[in-house]
Amino acid sequence: MSSSPSNAASSVSAGAVVAEGMIAASSLGIDIAKPRWSQETYGGRAQHFITITNPLNAFASGKQLEEARTLVNQYRAGQVPATTTADKMWNAKHLYDSAFHPDTGEKMLIFGRMSAQVPCNMAITGAMLTFYKTTPQTMFWQWANQTFNALVNYTNRNGDSMSTAKLATAYCGAAGTATSTALLFNYLAKRAPPLAARFVPAVAVCAANSVNIPLMRIDELQEGVEIVNADGQVVGNSKVAATKAIPQVIMARIAMAMPPMLSAPFLMSALEKKAFIKKSPWLIAPIQIVYVGFCLTFTTPLCCAIFPQRR
Repeated sequence: MSSSPSNAASSVSAGAVVAEGMIAASSLGIDIAKPRWSQETYGGRAQHFITITNPLNAFASGKQLEEARTLVNQYRAGQVPATTTADKMWNAKHLYDSAFHPDTGEKMLIFGRMSAQVPCNMAITGAMLTFYKTTPQTMFWQWANQTFNALVNYTNRNGDSMSTAKLATAYCGAAGTATSTALLFNYLAKRAPPLAARFVPAVAVCAANSVNIPLMRIDELQEGVEIVNADGQVVGNSKVAATKAIPQVIMARIAMAMPPMLSAPFLMSALEKKAFIKKSPWLIAPIQIVYVGFCLTFTTPLCCAIFPQRR
């Protein structure tokens, strides 16, 4: 059997009439049902996630998103405008993937999209690292972080397997764990050097991820995950695969957050001794947020790509 660009795109049979101004989608020689780059290598996965998490996609207008959706649907129907190139098709697919749910096709809440991960996380993480000295500050920003995570989980939920009850359980478990961990380590840090307190948010994030992700995916631990062959066909379920996959997700999420959360305390501790910071202490928050955003721009896609995965 020959490997055509796409089953959907190939739905236009040899005898079908191509509308005026249109060309057969198969003539583009690409398959947008799969990622543009090979997912067998780390480099290919990194390129894929750099595109998916591009923050600029979050600022696409409604008109641009609808145009991308129209082009993707035309491709799936087997015909695209004659002016369509392979690059134009891929750009439309990447923009489509950044805003529309892969299962339902519905436009996702902007704060739950992958393209919003860097700008949203840079603000929340920067705030957690800046406002950590009092109990109300600690509780609020840990709650804000887990609320954002819950919104992302809700937006990207798989409709047939992720109930509202499961989301609520994971949210409460993660928020409670993060807040209690932060408060406990804030208390312990009072007996340690001042620098130690700056690392409390990082400890809380690690603890929350260790609770949130297993709760969100508990069905996979109980019933197993689908096993597919090289052609993408489901050949069975495996609980063993789930016990391996979930720790990998936890490690990737933690690895994503740790570079800025572990380096920012040293950076800010040094900067706070500088004359310009002493003169304008209000600069601490924006500097820290910008630094976190710079780090997350790279760590988000690069850590998503650590382990092979199937969308």
